[in-house]
Amino acid sequence: MYEEAQLYSPVTTDDSGEVTVHLAHDHPGANDPEYRRRRNEIAAAALAWNPGEPTPTIVYTDAEQNVWRTVCSELAAKHERYAVREFLEAKERVALPTDHVPGLDEVSGRVEPISGWSYVPAAGLVGLEEFYGSLADRRFHSTQYVRHPGVPLYTPEPDIIHEVIGHGHLLATPTFGELHRLAGVAARRLADRDNLLFLSKVFWFSLEFGVVVEDGELRAFGAGILSSYGEIEEFRGMSLRPIDIVEMGTTDYDITAYQPVLYRADSIEEIIGVMGWFFGTCDDDSIAELRLTRGAAPTRPAASRPATTSVGGR
Repeated sequence: MYEEAQLYSPVTTDDSGEVTVHLAHDHPGANDPEYRRRRNEIAAAALAWNPGEPTPTIVYTDAEQNVWRTVCSELAAKHERYAVREFLEAKERVALPTDHVPGLDEVSGRVEPISGWSYVPAAGLVGLEEFYGSLADRRFHSTQYVRHPGVPLYTPEPDIIHEVIGHGHLLATPTFGELHRLAGVAARRLADRDNLLFLSKVFWFSLEFGVVVEDGELRAFGAGILSSYGEIEEFRGMSLRPIDIVEMGTTDYDITAYQPVLYRADSIEEIIGVMGWFFGTCDDDSIAELRLTRGAAPTRPAASRPATTSVGGR
């Protein structure tokens, strides 16, 4: 089982100030000295950044630019076929460049006027409390490195393609941008780390890997699917289960492979009702109670409850 801390390769700084990103032995770039050097360089730039300053300017290499162009090209038609309508509308409004990797300030400059969200740099792992808590202020921590050019199809850890193409467009939507914010507000209400982990899993199976029936077809709204031009072709063939907060919050997952189990909402309204209710009302007591129901008779704790918070102006 991979917990949130394993989403990113660990980053350390030694006594001399040298920054090292510790890639797993099976990472696509583990045996590529130039890729490892580049990851260290980009991580060091993020660690040197201070709030209030412009985000680090990364001069991307031709290989990195080509990965961005390849993914953008491959995803264009697949988004039209598989993405939810709000994502497509936001993609058109944000109008990210497809010919070069944008800097985080450029991304913020396109998203913030639409929905108030901005990006801040991350060297790698951001603590659960900081990452989710920052969402309450419409700040999104993002890495700036590009996945290894040998495997543009998929990345075992979030890169700028995932953070910007996946989450960036969702942050510019009324429904999913607000759900990100509500998740952050919820995280700040939680004092128990086990409950925060529960919330992070619900986030994973919804805003990272959520799917929904829209216009009679199964479509993706999760950033992990929408930023992977390999996984976006496969998600309709995965094991689909009804959206269920208890299962989502207690189910283990492996980040190194396509997700074999996805939770399907029957409509955007169900996402608003269930996810909006959970993120909008959960606290340590309610999550602890939900955790205790794991193993009891199957339930859908929020499906029949009205949303108590406004999501996306609906």
